[in-house]
Parts: sequence; C-alpha cells; structure tokens
Amino acid sequence: MMSSVAWFKCIVWFLLCCSNFWSQNIVTTYAFGNETDQSALLKFKESIDLDPNEVFNSWNSTSHFCKWNGVTCSPRHQRVTELNLTGCHLHGFISPYIGNLSFLRKLFLEDNHFYGEIPQELGRLFRIRVLYFTNNILGGEFPISLANCSELRYLSLDSNLFTGEIPRKIESFGNLKQLRIRGNNLTGQIPPSIGNLSSLTRLSLSSNTLQGFIPEEIGLLRNLRILGLSNNKLSHSIPLSLYNLSSLYIFSLTNNQFNGSFPDNMFLTLPNLEEFTVSGNQFSGSIPASITNASGMQILDIGDNQLVGQVPSLGKWKDISTLQLSLNNLGNNSSNDLQFLKSLINCSQLDILDIGYNNFGGPFPRHVSNLTTKLTQLIAGGNNIFGEIPMELGNLVNLITLALEKNSLTGIIPTSFGKLQKMQLLSLGVNKLFGEIPPSIGNLSQLYYLELSSNMFVGNIPSTIGNCQHLQFLHLSNNSLTGAIPSQLFGIPSLSTALDLSYNSLSGSLSAEVGMLKNIDILDVSENYISGVIPETIGECITLEYLYLKGNSFHGSMPPSLASLKGLREVDLSRNNLSGSIPETLQNLSFLEYFNASFNMLEGKVPTNGVFQNASSILVAGNSKLCGGISELKLPPCPLEAKTRRIHHNLKLVVAISCVVFFLSTLSCILGMFLIRKRHKKSSTNSTIDQLPKVSYQNLLHATDGFSSWNLIGTGSHGSVYKGILDPMEGFVAIKVLNLQKKGAKKSFMAECKALRHVRHRNLVKVVTCCSSVDYNGNDFKALVFEYMPNGSLEEWLHPQNGREEQTRTLNLETRLEIVVGVASALHYLHHECEEPIIHCDLKPSNILLDDDMVAHVSDFGLARLLSTINNFDNLSTSGIKGTIGYCPPENGASFQVSTKGDMYSFGILILEMLTGRRPTEEMFKDGHNLHNYAKISFPNNLLEIVDATLVSVENVSPTITASEQHNISEIADNLHLNTKMCLLSLFKIGLACSVELPGERLDMMEVIRELNMIRNAFYA
Repeated sequence: MMSSVAWFKCIVWFLLCCSNFWSQNIVTTYAFGNETDQSALLKFKESIDLDPNEVFNSWNSTSHFCKWNGVTCSPRHQRVTELNLTGCHLHGFISPYIGNLSFLRKLFLEDNHFYGEIPQELGRLFRIRVLYFTNNILGGEFPISLANCSELRYLSLDSNLFTGEIPRKIESFGNLKQLRIRGNNLTGQIPPSIGNLSSLTRLSLSSNTLQGFIPEEIGLLRNLRILGLSNNKLSHSIPLSLYNLSSLYIFSLTNNQFNGSFPDNMFLTLPNLEEFTVSGNQFSGSIPASITNASGMQILDIGDNQLVGQVPSLGKWKDISTLQLSLNNLGNNSSNDLQFLKSLINCSQLDILDIGYNNFGGPFPRHVSNLTTKLTQLIAGGNNIFGEIPMELGNLVNLITLALEKNSLTGIIPTSFGKLQKMQLLSLGVNKLFGEIPPSIGNLSQLYYLELSSNMFVGNIPSTIGNCQHLQFLHLSNNSLTGAIPSQLFGIPSLSTALDLSYNSLSGSLSAEVGMLKNIDILDVSENYISGVIPETIGECITLEYLYLKGNSFHGSMPPSLASLKGLREVDLSRNNLSGSIPETLQNLSFLEYFNASFNMLEGKVPTNGVFQNASSILVAGNSKLCGGISELKLPPCPLEAKTRRIHHNLKLVVAISCVVFFLSTLSCILGMFLIRKRHKKSSTNSTIDQLPKVSYQNLLHATDGFSSWNLIGTGSHGSVYKGILDPMEGFVAIKVLNLQKKGAKKSFMAECKALRHVRHRNLVKVVTCCSSVDYNGNDFKALVFEYMPNGSLEEWLHPQNGREEQTRTLNLETRLEIVVGVASALHYLHHECEEPIIHCDLKPSNILLDDDMVAHVSDFGLARLLSTINNFDNLSTSGIKGTIGYCPPENGASFQVSTKGDMYSFGILILEMLTGRRPTEEMFKDGHNLHNYAKISFPNNLLEIVDATLVSVENVSPTITASEQHNISEIADNLHLNTKMCLLSLFKIGLACSVELPGERLDMMEVIRELNMIRNAFYA
C-alpha cells in the first residue's frame, strides 16, 4: 500500500496537471477573444477617411490594443469595455465590425464626422449600456436594430440627419433611461408606445418636424425628469396626464402650436420643476395661482402666447434666473399690475426679467432698483407704465439691456445711468421724458443701440456720445433738441444702421465730416433749422441708401457727388433753399426709387431717365424755373427745345435717305466680316491662349501619375479634373483636362481662357497656367491648371454622397453667410469691376470651391461670356447657352440673350438651396413647382418649417443664458438668437428677390452687396 506521503504527492501532481490544463485553455480562450477585439478595432480604423488629430497613431502593433487612444479594457479579461473617441473630428463611417466587441459597454462617438447609417451589427452588443452618436452626420431611419441591445440605458442621436418616423416598436427599448434625438429630420407623430419605456428619465425630441398631439401615454413615464419637445409642429392641448408627472424638472414645449389653458393646480402636481418653457405657442387663460409654490423654478418662459390676468407673487423663487413674460396680454392697466416685481427682490440669481409688450399699468415701481445686481436684462417696453425712472436704477451695474420704450414715463434720464458701463442697448423712445440728455451717456462705451426718440428732450446733443465707439443705431428724433450737430457723432466708425436727428430744432450747418460715416445706411436730419450747403463729402458715405434733408434751410446747388452714391434709394431735399439744376448724373442711379426736391429754387432741365421717367416717384413742384422732364410733370419746355424740334423736322428727310444708304453699306460689311472672321478664327483662338503661361503635356502627365484615377477629383460636362503637383514647393494644383470628343469642349476651353486671362479676385478660382498641345498619340490636348481647393465644392458639403464628403453640420449659418458674401463679391467683380464685364452663365454649388479657410471661389467659366461680345454677330443666338437645369433662368429656355440678370437668378437659387438644403432638381419640383415657390410659400412666417435643420441646432442657443445653465438648456429645445432669425429672414428675402421669374424685377449685385453687408453687421453685433 502507498504511504500517506505518496498519496499526497500524487494528489499534488494531479492538481498541478489540472491547473496547467485549465490555464492553457483559459489563455487560449482569452487570446482568441483578444484577437477578435484587436481585429474589430483595426477594421474600425480602416473605415476612417480622415484623422486630423492623429488619434490612430497609437493603434499599431507596437503596443497592446488596451493601451490605444480611446480604448478601455477590463483588467481581468483584457477585453474592450469602452471606446471613447469624442471630439476627435474623425471622418468616416461606423464599421460593422464594432459588433464583434462583445464585451463593449460604452461607445462614445460624439462630435465627429461619421456618416452613413448605424450598422445593424451593433444590435449584437448585448452588454452595451451607453451609445452616444451626438453631432455627426449619420442618417437613415431610426436604428430599431439597437432594440436587441437589452442592456442599453443611454441612447443619444442628437444633431444628425435621421429621417422618417419614430417607430412604433420603440417600446422594445425596455430598459432605456435616456432617449435623445434632437436636431434631426424626424417626421410623423410621437407613437403612444413610447409610454411603455417605464425606465425613461429623459425624452428629448426637440428641433425635428414632429406633428400631431402628445400621446396621453407619456403620462405613464413616472420616472421622467426631462421632457424636451420644442421646435416641432406639435399641436392640440397638453394631455392632463403630463401634469401629473411629479418627477419632471425640465418641461420644454417652446415654438409649437399648442393651445388651451393651464390647470390651476399644475404647479402643485409638478413640485420639482426647475425649467418651464412654453413660449411661442397659443396658450390662453391666466397664470395658475399655484405657480407661487414652484420654489425650485430657475427658468420660466411663457412669452409669446395669449395669457391674460395678473401675475401671482413669486417670492418663494430663490433660484429663478430667467423670467420671460413678454408678448402676452398680462395685466389690467391698473396701479397694482407690477406688485409681483416686489416679490423678486430676494431672488439673488435673477439674470433676465422680460415683461415687455403686455398690458401692465401703474407707476414705475421703485423697488425694481432693489433687484439683484446680477440682473443683465430688464425689458418692460410696450406697456402703460408711467411715473419717473428712479435714480437708484443706476445701481444695477451689470445691466446690458434696458428697454422701457413705448410707455408713459416722465421726468429726466437719471444721471446715475452713467454707472451702467456694461450697457449695450438703451431704449427709452416714445415716452414723455424731458430735460437734457445727460453727458454721462458718453460713459456707456459698450453701447451699440441708443433710442431716445419721441420724448421732450431739450438742449444740445451731448458731444460725449462720440465716446460710444461701438454705436450702430442712434435715434434722437421728435424732441426739442437745439444747437449744432456735434462733429463727434460723425467720428463714430461703427455708426451704420441709422443716424436719425429729425424733427428737432437743430441749427448750424451739416459738417463736411459727415463724409466719415462710410457705413451709414440711413441719414435723417429733416425738419430742423440747418443751413449752409450740402457738403460735397456726402458722396463719401458709400453705403448710404436713405438721405432725408427736407424742411431745413440748405442753400446752394445739389452736390454732384450724390451721383457717386450708387446704392441710393430715397432722397428727400424738399422745402429748402437749393438753387441750380438737378444733376443729370442722378438719372444713372439704378436703385433710386424716390426723389423729392419740391419747393426749392431749382432751375434748368429735369432729367428724363432713371427715376425721373416715373412721375409717381419724383416730386419737383414749387420750383418755378424748372423745365422739360417727362410730359406727366407738365413742366414748360426748355428754351432750346422748341428750336430743336424745328431742326429735327428738317432733318427727318435727310435721315431717311441716309438710312437706306447705310443699310446697303452695312449689309456688304457684314458679309465681308463673316468671311474674314471665318478665315482668322483659328489665329484668334491661338492669340487668346498665347496670353496665358504654358505647361507641356508631359509636365501634366507626370504631375498626375499618368492621369490616374487615384488623382481624379471630379468630372464635368466637358472633361475631368485631377489633383497634381507641378512644383513640389508650390503644392497641389487642380488640372482640368478637356474631353475634346465632346461637343462644345473646345468652345468651353476658349471661354475659360478669355474669361480668366485678366480677372484677379480673392473669390475667383485662380488660373495658374494652361496647356494647348498634343498627347503621345498625336491627338489635340487642352487643359487648364487652377489653384487647388482642399475643401472641395459646396455641392459636396450640402449634399454628401457615398460617405466621403465633409460634414454638413459644420456648415453653420456663419459659414454659409460668408460663402454667400464671397460668391456675391465675385459676381459683383465680374459684372461691374472687370475690364470687360463677364457673365458666368453656370453658377451652382458644384462650381463653388472652398479653400483651407472655407473661403468661396467661383470656378468653371466654360459657359462664361464677355458682355462686350454678346452683341457680336457670332453671338446673335445664345439659345445654346442653357446652363444647368434648375439653376439657369427661365428666359434661357426662351432663347433670350444672356445677361447679368441670368447670373442673379442662379445666385438666388443658390442661396435658397443653401438655406433649405434642397436641390432645385428634386423630384418634388416638377409640374410647375420650383425651389423659389417652395420658399416663397413659407416666407416669412413659416421659414423654420423649410430651413435646413442643421442651421437651427443647439449652437444657436441665446447667449443670455448663464454658463451654469448651459447643460440644462442643452437638454431642452433651443431658442434661436434674434440675430440668427433676422439673418435667415434677410437671406431668404435676397434669395427670393434674385430668383423671380421676370429678369427686370431681379436685384442687381450692387444692391445685394449692400444688403449682405448690413446682414453681416447685424449678425455679428
């Protein structure tokens, strides 16, 4: 028998063998799992087109994949549990191999440029808990395949391009706690089945195109804390079940079409509310009295509805930061309407107080001065408030906006306002204020808007206003101001929107320094006692559109420099003492639509062209020595005109005979010119080419690796474009190779050569050189070489295909505005500043290229025409110049002559496409429908229904929200900047005005440039 020691040794040996066996098998199993994870990660890396931050530099065999950037593994199994590539600006698609990371629990791909659809293979991630895809350009329908991820708790698809309806099978996400799909293109109704997501704490569906009513079943979500449905088309009344969700602390329904009234006890059943934002709807009735119990409220925005009655006391609101009650019918125009403001004195966090444009009456409450000094906006205009503005209001030293216009306030402007040095907007117009404008106004160095019109101010305009070097709008009209206009006002370089000093008692002269107002749009000094001559320097106000000098004592002649104000729209010089004649050059101002020089002492001939050919647009009565003009003015003929008519009668016979002789001579010349031109056409062609620098066919072949497909970056109707390097020191160039087998290719080549040989502009593509030679087979070869644009064409950014284009989301409103301005600047140069004006004839997104800084460059002049050649005999028929369907103007189809108005039509369509994200060639635009009409139907009240969803994303949240609230504001729908709204409205207006059917009604590019400059100034204000 074996001894006990032997038995013990046997047992130990057996255990060691078993240990080795299991250890080897476990290692093998883990190794197999590791290889799977590593392979999946490498496949993911292969799906990335661009890695600007070089995140994947560490993803190589020199280190274990658990140490790669963004990768987290479990310590025990060394399997990938988290992949976090947030904010890496990666470009590419999501590899389906991610579905092989079977231990993955968290996937963060936020703030990148991922395109395409979410792969169905992600539905295999049975351990996944968090999926964040926010701020990409993912598309397709809602990824219902993710319902297979039974452990999924957090799903964020915000700010992408998802379309279609929310599927009824949404209930399959049974354990979901947060569902975020803001800023997409979802349509249809919210499915009632969403009420089955019993674990849901956050539901954010803002900024889509959802419609219909809120399903009653949402009231079943007893754990819901955040409900964001803003900026949709939802309607009907709010289901009562929502008011019973006691867990809610954010309730946002802004900018929908909801109606009905609020239940009296709603703030008792919603005791945890911190943010309640329902502005921009049609709610009626009164504010529930139970609101006094909402002690945790931080943001209350119920503006722009139809609410009535008194505002309850809000004294329990210790944390309120934003109180928006504007644009309702609150108050009864009684003395106790504003008592509720006293209850806000202890609200130490109050930042914005907006009670404007209601029916509040009573005296201005002095206790407003006791509000917290954290207050930045106090808005109470458009009410019936009376009494004096308390001096103590100057203690609110952090005020940025103070708007008290359109009330019945009396007294003086408190001198304490000089302490409000952060003030940017001060609006006190249309009240009954009196006394002098205090010089301390000049202390408000940040002021950009000052409105004091329609009061009873006296004394001089304080010269200290000249210290407000950011001022854009100054309105002092309809007061009793005296003295001369301080020259310091003309030295404010930012003064651009308006300077209105009309209807006062100002005297002295209009200083020659007025010419310093280079960017002013409206200048109005009407109805004063200003004398002297109109300074010649007025012609230096290059952006001036509206000039009103009526009712003064100006004498002397009209300055000829008025004719240099190319954008002038209205001029009123009536009721002065002006003499001399009306400058004939004024008839050349193409935008001038109103001219009033009545009741002066003018003499001489009235012009007959331009604005002067429309009797309803000019007023010249009260000038007894004027003559001529159009017959409707019924002025006497000028002395020389009668004699001229007699001479003209005698010449008629001579002219008739001369015409016959001239016709026969001209016909002979035409035939001769045709023959000569035919003989010398080839030599003329060569002459045009000779004026450009040359490069050989061999150079281009070498630069493009034999015109390899790898270097092909685009194809067009007349050839292909390759990327290449002619000089390593100069970097890439773009080489356009003409396909001479295609009809019109040679003509396109010549058109580009002619158009580009002399043009130089930062927004035009620069031609580097050209090649007119033969290839190695003896065939004709023609190519143009341009500077290379690394960001491709606007077409690729607006309408990405096959997943290779840049992220459309990055084309925010600011970028699109700059692109529009760049294209407009290029067209203005082509139409008005070239040595020979050029018509592009084919403006469209694919012909607008973007450089490193996203600056737009207009390209492809294959259809361009020199304006001077349009009337040549060779160009009598331009019916062949069609351009691109959808972008070319309607008159091209009727074989009309091309003109700059055709480019304006294309420019208008381009703007509408950039704003709506829709091509003019989409299927919906047929049978008489087009992009212009599509936008016109929604202009101006329903633009948000058609605007590209990426332009109304969370980045446009109002800057007045404090930093501590940004995370909450991002949870709910987002109110657009006023600047953003006005910019969109103005751009749509230009797009529509340029793309009207009749050429004569379209805007000219000079006018567009002025409009765009104003839009830019307002947008960046």
